[in-house]
Amino acid sequence: MFLRVAGLLVAMALVTSACGVGEAFAKRRVVPPRSGQVGLGMQGQFGTLLDSGLIGSEFGQGPGLTVRVRYRMRYERAIGLSFESQSFDARNPSDSTGALTKATAVLSGLELYQLFGTRSNAHKMISVGIGLAQISQDTNDGGTIFPGDGLYVSAGAGVEQFFWNSWAFDLSTRYMTIFQEGGTNHDFQISLGLIFYASY
Repeated sequence: MFLRVAGLLVAMALVTSACGVGEAFAKRRVVPPRSGQVGLGMQGQFGTLLDSGLIGSEFGQGPGLTVRVRYRMRYERAIGLSFESQSFDARNPSDSTGALTKATAVLSGLELYQLFGTRSNAHKMISVGIGLAQISQDTNDGGTIFPGDGLYVSAGAGVEQFFWNSWAFDLSTRYMTIFQEGGTNHDFQISLGLIFYASY
């Protein structure tokens, strides 16, 4: 009986010790960024245009790729640069010569972030941004039309879910208004990717 109790106590001690080591490892495994650190991230995204404006009336939705640089500041704020390439398929494809097939928007801008929950592994954020939108349109005969550049403003929300050291999954959604040739185009995006914060 004594041996059984002793064995049970030893087993419980080993389990408790293992759990403690596991918790300590888990705490060390994630290293959230501090103010002054720079993050570099890449996201795949999908966007859709409302049926309005010079671009939205002709094109609908499509995939894109984004590169983001984020600088962590004090008071749970951040500032960043965003570089995106977003394509949109024609709403009404046609076989006629010179018909539009795809539009591409290259977006370069500045973003400001307000962060929440930075003491946890999931850093939530809201953002606003402004930048330059460069638009091109492809035709089915191999031509490219440049209808003119424009400005854009954006508002969004997202989360950085840290999973290893200073690596995080970066999930965000954005609403964007593109001002081009006197009209407005409305773009909704959802993006998912990775971001890494360099340590110092």
